[in-house]
Amino acid sequence: MKVEIWSEVACPWCGLGSHRVERAVERFGHGEHVEVVHRSFPLGSDLPEGSVFTVRDILRSRHGMGGDQAEVSARRIEALAESEGLSPYRVLDNTAGNTDLAHEFLAHASAEGRNRAAWKAIFRAYFGRAEPVFSLEDLLKLAGELGLDRERTRRALTERSWRQQVLGDARQARRLGASGAPFIVVDGRYGVAGAQDSDSLLRLLRTAWDETHPVTLAPGGHTPACGPGGCAVPSATS
Repeated sequence: MKVEIWSEVACPWCGLGSHRVERAVERFGHGEHVEVVHRSFPLGSDLPEGSVFTVRDILRSRHGMGGDQAEVSARRIEALAESEGLSPYRVLDNTAGNTDLAHEFLAHASAEGRNRAAWKAIFRAYFGRAEPVFSLEDLLKLAGELGLDRERTRRALTERSWRQQVLGDARQARRLGASGAPFIVVDGRYGVAGAQDSDSLLRLLRTAWDETHPVTLAPGGHTPACGPGGCAVPSATS
């Protein structure tokens, strides 16, 4: 069974949503049969490349949030993250920028077999350590943490080798009905928007699994009324 999650690198709900997906899979009784695949849904492509802003400035200019409103919203997410084991999780006291190159780095890392590890690493760097993840040098540092070849990574990012892959991920999300991130699709059949809590995700995993793995009774004789394996429903008497 496959769980796909579309995310924006600098979206705090995406980092939290990714963590919740991982927790749900860990709690799922068939978790070893679940493949989690992270996909890109860039939302900051309109920001100028090479420039970095404060999150406070972005919230004010793009969303009309300032002062107390931004503080309350950010601290709420940070508190939720802390309650679920993500600490520290820095939302407001962070930087923001164009994330296109970061998504191309993630596509490159995925092609090298590091999909889940790379997304975890970039969320940990950005929200856990409040480190920028926008420039080539920022991403080459992450490449080293993941054991990726530095020069091959540099070449892929300089040549923008994975740009079309990232654009394709975003188009696919929109075709599936996504209007924002995170967006989660379970087994190609159930799409859910937003950072769903892990209990809800766990129920969804169980539903999808049960639909494709129905219980079948083994052939054989009649079940005894009671035996070492359990008791049968008593038959009606005339």
